[in-house]
Amino acid sequence: MRLDPAPPIAKTLFEGVNPILRIDSLTISLDYYVRTLGFKIQWEAPFFVCVSRDRCHLFLSEGDQGHRGTWIWAGVTDVDALFAEYTAAGARIRHPPTNYPWGREMQVADPDGNILRLGCETKGSEATGEWLDMEGHRWDFIKGRWHREV
Repeated sequence: MRLDPAPPIAKTLFEGVNPILRIDSLTISLDYYVRTLGFKIQWEAPFFVCVSRDRCHLFLSEGDQGHRGTWIWAGVTDVDALFAEYTAAGARIRHPPTNYPWGREMQVADPDGNILRLGCETKGSEATGEWLDMEGHRWDFIKGRWHREV
């Protein structure tokens, strides 16, 4: 299916994306995102806060907007260095840095079960590793296809 582009109108630029993660407690989540994950508070409103680290901005919404267990992906320059930082800080590492066909990434969980997939370019010297899905099932990349471990 081929879609023709929409006719030109006044150009409106998209500025970026700010995922909204549902949380149970601003106090607990802010402590985790700031002290453990290295984010800074950009602004706060009742039951809602914006945290950022470099160019990555996240909205945290206490008891509203979205669903627990949301996954986001953010690019980083060095996932292995971030893994070392987060391990030392006591972050909830769900899956360590692993090579995939699309990049090298790790999974970090927040106190509410939201998952941050943090990734960068692959390490050329390492093969594709196993994938951990949302249910905790492991998948192996064999002969160019993904297979769930039983």
